[in-house]
Amino acid sequence: MIEKNGGGLSVTGPMLIANASALLQAGRDFLRPEVVATAPATASEIVFDLSAVAQTDSSALSVIFGLLRTARECGVTMRVTNPPASMISQAALYGVSDSLSLA
Repeated sequence: MIEKNGGGLSVTGPMLIANASALLQAGRDFLRPEVVATAPATASEIVFDLSAVAQTDSSALSVIFGLLRTARECGVTMRVTNPPASMISQAALYGVSDSLSLA
């Protein structure tokens, strides 16, 4: 599940292939220009907090890339914070660590 968290978004629960499409759509719904426009003044950057995500598979990276693309299309920078260790190791394995904004 993705929820608004102040000026950013938080994911709770697993990020697995079973819910990847729903997570991507929910994130895109939050990143729509009319929603971003109503966010606080710091809306030029959206923080995507993954601290409550314990389980990921490679589809989680696809969700992140999709949301990064959507944010860019909306003129917003998205920064991913607190990624789980599994996501960091998957990004390294696939050679995409430098392409992600993992903090």
